[in-house]
Amino acid sequence: MRRRLHALWAALLSLPLALAAAPAHAADPTTMTNGFYVDPDSSAKRWVAANPGDGRAPAINASIANTPTARWFGSWSGSIGTATGAYVGAADARDKLPLLVAYNIYNRDYCGGHSAGGAASPAAYADWIARFAGGIADRPAVVVLEPDSLGDYGCMTQAQIDERETMLTGALTEFNRRAPNTWVYLDAGNPAWASAATMARRLHEAGVRQAHGFSLNVSNYLTTAENTAYGNAVNSELKVRYGYTKPFVVDTSRNGNGSNGQWCNPAGRRIGTPTQLGGGAEMLLWIKVPGESDGDCGVGAGSSAGQFLPEAAYKMIYGY
Repeated sequence: MRRRLHALWAALLSLPLALAAAPAHAADPTTMTNGFYVDPDSSAKRWVAANPGDGRAPAINASIANTPTARWFGSWSGSIGTATGAYVGAADARDKLPLLVAYNIYNRDYCGGHSAGGAASPAAYADWIARFAGGIADRPAVVVLEPDSLGDYGCMTQAQIDERETMLTGALTEFNRRAPNTWVYLDAGNPAWASAATMARRLHEAGVRQAHGFSLNVSNYLTTAENTAYGNAVNSELKVRYGYTKPFVVDTSRNGNGSNGQWCNPAGRRIGTPTQLGGGAEMLLWIKVPGESDGDCGVGAGSSAGQFLPEAAYKMIYGY
């Protein structure tokens, strides 16, 4: 905390007076903290703690449970402002940068269905996301906003698409108002989902100009190189069409072996580069917890989305 306050005061004192009132969302949470926060209550951590005698536990503990990974927040999180506040507060007390995922948009996973659900209405979502941001307040954080929301258009009407984009724009406004030291990345799917031109248009229409950037490959398996090329292509389209570009992050949690064309618990995948700054994108992040099921499919047959599968996690460490 002291380190963060000193950094803020130094930054303010170095500014010309005319710039001292610059928008607070210009703050950089990576310089306000000392490394990324490891979720002490992740599904991998809980499984290791509950199964100390399991032969797979040492590998899962060393390779997955202690890598900084995002915590996902949705309807299961209870009072959302309390939940996000407690999480970022715990990270702040350790001078670490927490990674959060907001995953509760109305009509979530409308076309795919494996993670269907979300808020009961657009108004309920607006209230939920405002409380989400308010819980973070002025503490440093990184938020990935609504994975799949801009790729999941295949079965939606134009009215539903417009409604979704309005919700996302509203969410970004709330983060700028209530969580000024948070970098928000609006999710942009992955290279196999929509063309760069299509995704650039969807991002712009959903208000990405208000966001810090966009996220790629969340819960997917495509290589970092593929995602970096796609992110650069999206930025080229944003630049040509709208006159700006945005930083992007890549989910590398499960892309060590790349994709075999399947997205739902495919066999033979491998964990990727651990969470870090740089790496071809602004950050490489573990957004999906390796070993958590994508749903009742593939090697996770009989499981539900988000359920931790130790055998899947163990095999993902070694790539088989």
